[in-house]
Amino acid sequence: MSIRGLSTAEVAERLSKAGPNALPAKAPDPLWRRFALQFRSPLIYILLFALAVDLGVWLSESARSAPIEAMAIGLILLFNATLGLYQERRSEHALARLRSLADAHGATVDESMLTGEWIAVDKSDGDQAFSGTLLVRGKTHLEVTRTGPSSAMGRPETMLAGIDAAETPLERRVDQLGRQIARWVLVLALTLGITGILSEGISGASGIIIFAVSIAVAAVPEGLPAVLTVALALGVERMARQRAVVRRLSAVEALGSVTVIATDKTGTLTESRMDIHTLDASDQRRAFAAMVLANDADLGTGAGDLLDLGLLRHASAHDVDIATLRRRHPAMSQRPFDSAWKFARVTVHEDGRVVSYLKGAPEIVFTRCQLSRVDRDSWIEKAGAHAREGFRVLALAWGEGETEDSLSLLGLVLFWDPPRPEVPDAIARALAAGIRVIMITGDHPATAVAVAHLIGIPGVRVLTGEDLDKYQDAALLEALRDVNVFARVRPEQKLRIVELLQAQGEIVAMTGDGINDAPALKRSDVGVAMGVRGSHVSREVSDLVLLDDNFTTIVGAVEEGRGIYENIQKFLRFLFSTNLSEVLLIASGAVLAFAIDLRDTAGALMLPLTAVQILWINLLTDGIPALALALDRTPGVVRQQPRPAGAPLLDRASVRFVVAVGSTKAALALGVLGVLPLFGYSLEVTRAAAFHFMAIGQLFLVYPSRHTTMRPLSNPYLHIAVFAGVGFQFVAASVPQTSRLLGQAALPVELWGVVLGGAVLAWAWRKAATRIVWHRPGASER
Repeated sequence: MSIRGLSTAEVAERLSKAGPNALPAKAPDPLWRRFALQFRSPLIYILLFALAVDLGVWLSESARSAPIEAMAIGLILLFNATLGLYQERRSEHALARLRSLADAHGATVDESMLTGEWIAVDKSDGDQAFSGTLLVRGKTHLEVTRTGPSSAMGRPETMLAGIDAAETPLERRVDQLGRQIARWVLVLALTLGITGILSEGISGASGIIIFAVSIAVAAVPEGLPAVLTVALALGVERMARQRAVVRRLSAVEALGSVTVIATDKTGTLTESRMDIHTLDASDQRRAFAAMVLANDADLGTGAGDLLDLGLLRHASAHDVDIATLRRRHPAMSQRPFDSAWKFARVTVHEDGRVVSYLKGAPEIVFTRCQLSRVDRDSWIEKAGAHAREGFRVLALAWGEGETEDSLSLLGLVLFWDPPRPEVPDAIARALAAGIRVIMITGDHPATAVAVAHLIGIPGVRVLTGEDLDKYQDAALLEALRDVNVFARVRPEQKLRIVELLQAQGEIVAMTGDGINDAPALKRSDVGVAMGVRGSHVSREVSDLVLLDDNFTTIVGAVEEGRGIYENIQKFLRFLFSTNLSEVLLIASGAVLAFAIDLRDTAGALMLPLTAVQILWINLLTDGIPALALALDRTPGVVRQQPRPAGAPLLDRASVRFVVAVGSTKAALALGVLGVLPLFGYSLEVTRAAAFHFMAIGQLFLVYPSRHTTMRPLSNPYLHIAVFAGVGFQFVAASVPQTSRLLGQAALPVELWGVVLGGAVLAWAWRKAATRIVWHRPGASER
């Protein structure tokens, strides 16, 4: 290749072979498709089916009145879809970011944009320089050999295109729970529907279908998607105050499920700078002269190699006037650092004579010094010992005249990237919470192990990228059980580590900042990008962005995630106890009505609740308290162990609570239905009393629903929600229009005492049962 560049003919020939230097674009999903995807849920499918059936029955009956049930279900579906679309994560713009990013003699290149490793890399003739990297020292001629998808910027994009973002634990659990509910609802509705048609005949099919729709509506927690979304959104706001920006809503809860944090070292666990730990030199004055004069960095602007800047900071901290020293001793000649010779030399006038100063790799500088074999071996051993302790080691020397040989050794400079002072405590908190911390770095193994020991990551074994290449998956899976430090790791190996950890059932949070970290970030359960030094691409494919690049922020976010999951457990117990009581009440009431031939004025079988009444209970009297539960605070939740990846959304204790509360409330409601007619009340009034009892009784039961294995703090928002719900219930019965829409919900004054008494009775029984469980031997009050 000519140093003048390529001719037009050569350009055309290379373009025909390699293609243009452009990355393939992927069109974003249109708004209508993203809106349609909000309906992709088993729970929503049931409501869509109920809506279609209800509209079909309404049309078959010549549309004589407004389809109240269908309208209510339709509004619920639209509300959930709109809220989900509003809170949906922003589209991933990784490809756009990649397209916007457009490399010898003494050439040093900053590759942090690709690798995340911030120490510049030396390049010599024949080495590859990658697009997107920065030349920080020296000069060189470059020949383009790969373009587009084959380039260093294109390969991560190609990997991203073939990787699906992992579902979060919450998404998997909600989907699993939704499928289970859908199966049971369909079986129950079909069984009761077929039985009803066989008993009533075809002429009563429309009433039976309405009954089946009521069962479906009663079983589905319509408010669950909205409540989940709001709870997660509140978590997003709290995390933002802790300098963690959430890009994927469901990742908020996923943080609470994390069992492994795979973190890089530089900048996350350490300060991301090269400080001098020790200057081991007998002649301090000449050592400082070598550090300042054989150095082309500028401390004022921060330009230059990071090691050179560290040398200048140390000299300045020891009262060396850098500007004056350089002005008095300008360079006569110099040899810049190059990986080919691994040292830098400057020759200056000093006190009327010519002297030379060198700094460079110890093994090179030692050979240029006048040292006996014993002394040289001793210095080599000392430098090696420092390197094994995790230090980067630089040697200093000087000599008379313009020379690079027969020098006098000045000593060694030990560099290190100091751990952040708050990190050891954060590591200890993570370990106490049952979370394993793994360090994955591109640094030297000795450096990685030394830092791991300083910050409290357990274990003494380290695996390198070369080791990973040799291991088969089975062997690596075994090694992953006890290795917590990985060094000299390439980006594609990070992806392999994440996938193997997930194959072991771990929930993995992965940190990264370089472009080539993007595949591992996207594959992990929670991708955590660095906001300060991270690339645009790593931030766009991540779930969480740390504004301070600090590991401690991750641990704080995990604590927040666990609190959110605790609250999700609370309102799931609350919502499903309502749904179970409604299903039991409607099914049992329908069977009893059929057995005694109990019918309304139109001749249809008298059901305990109408579809609209069920929707009212599920959305208003359930929804408001459930939202208030999202504001619950439970201190100490982080001390719980991570939940197993395969654990259901409702654990056994929650299922027992749901069954006990749901069956008790249904039994009391059936008692109301059975007793009131004996005192001369009409069937419509009796059904209205059962409706109000179901609504107000559920409001009172929100309090025992929040007592899981830990005691929450007082929640004033919950008290307001309960009082507001009771008030709405009185208004619904008092206003003629709402009373009519709710199936004649007006109630005589004396029956409000029955309703409130039954609600208090249900609450008192569950409160007593909760106290017994909490105070029995072996019960946990964590």
